[in-house]
Amino acid sequence: MKVTRIAYSHRLSAGKYAALSEQAARLGRVRSEIWRRYGSVAGAGLKDRQVRDRWLADGTHHRFAVLANAWKETVRDAMADIAANMASAKVEVRRAVRRHTGDPVEQKRLYTELRADRWAADPYLARQMRKHWRRGKNRTHNQIVVRADQHHTKPDDRGRLWLAVPGLVRRQMVKIPLNTTVAPEGTLRLILRGGRVEIHYQIDAADMKTSARPCGTREVGVDKGYTEALTDSDGEHHGTDLGLLLTAESDRIKERNRRRAKLRSIANNTSNRAKADRIHRHNLGTVKRDRQAAKHNAKVRTEIFTAVHRVVDKAGTVVAEDLTKSFAGRKQLGRNMNRRLAAWTKGVTAEALKNVSERRGSALVLVNAAYSSQGCPDCGGLARRAGDRLHCTQCRVVHDADHAAAINVLRRHGDPDITLHTPYQRVKRILQERADRRRTRLPVPDSSRQPAAESELSDLLSNEQ
Repeated sequence: MKVTRIAYSHRLSAGKYAALSEQAARLGRVRSEIWRRYGSVAGAGLKDRQVRDRWLADGTHHRFAVLANAWKETVRDAMADIAANMASAKVEVRRAVRRHTGDPVEQKRLYTELRADRWAADPYLARQMRKHWRRGKNRTHNQIVVRADQHHTKPDDRGRLWLAVPGLVRRQMVKIPLNTTVAPEGTLRLILRGGRVEIHYQIDAADMKTSARPCGTREVGVDKGYTEALTDSDGEHHGTDLGLLLTAESDRIKERNRRRAKLRSIANNTSNRAKADRIHRHNLGTVKRDRQAAKHNAKVRTEIFTAVHRVVDKAGTVVAEDLTKSFAGRKQLGRNMNRRLAAWTKGVTAEALKNVSERRGSALVLVNAAYSSQGCPDCGGLARRAGDRLHCTQCRVVHDADHAAAINVLRRHGDPDITLHTPYQRVKRILQERADRRRTRLPVPDSSRQPAAESELSDLLSNEQ
């Protein structure tokens, strides 16, 4: 498995950043040309090397004014993006084929033509691809792809690492000071943002150093939340500052966008073009906005990863909900709450659980999340949730909602009736049936324990024999 690592430039001079920006802008025009020519049916089945050979033959590459390796790597990267965009459209087309015909022979023929990129010759496939594959447009003008053999690193006398990448002139490298002592390797992607360069590169997860911190030995269930990152089945809350961070950032963005909208309206409606230009240049930029967003994301990731580490400290097996689906039924919560929940970082939490578990040697088990936050851990019935409290109408007990959900998640591990992909309607029926059996004291069908009356009857029969 490949993982992406990011290194950052440290105190990069304005001259070097300007040189890299000019190179990225020229390579952005290469990307735009690729999408303009081959972003539709003309790019079906076409490889990046074929495009390179065409441009070398007709002299198109002379217009880019960049080094050969730079535009060739950009062509390869842009053609890979087009292929991924087309592959996502093919998923929808395959579904349309299944709805279109039930003949297995015809389905196989259409699937074969689609997989071999011969769909343009078939009227039905061509019509479906035009419907689901929209022509893309390049908006990337701040990236440079550097091949693995075109860069090198070297430390200075103070131990600081410098990365040398090709510039616009042959044999003239641009040396970038880095904020890390780990040398980037492989193919690099340089992203220029607000005077700083991000160096993205991939490494094998198997080559990463394992953490020296061992994991625990227990089996712990966790519930992902908004006010806190995780609540475990022991009732302990982890990452309690997450809700404050998300709420404060959401409210700050709301106020900032309100002010920006007012300034944008002034700039669009004024007849003084110099005033409009000043507003767009000094008040509606994205450098400060992107810097603040990156700072907030770093704080959120730190809070979530720290919470996951605390759970793994005592857990050899972490049982968590599978929250791959989006929220439902948020319209009744109000504008402010809907806006804050839109920034809920369940994806970062899932990433942290997966990565930390792999690095520290614990096992991560995903279970069905249906009604896990509404079930009473005592009687098993469906309870009524009000805020952070869970009120059971059957056993008259009030639970902490997150703690109860973590207990229910832990019990889902190994449940023979509720699997990961059991529909939520069936999960509800199973929970209600179990609660009814407990209330009427009837035996559970899959239980291996015999009722007391049956055991006494079997003892009497054995004595008579």
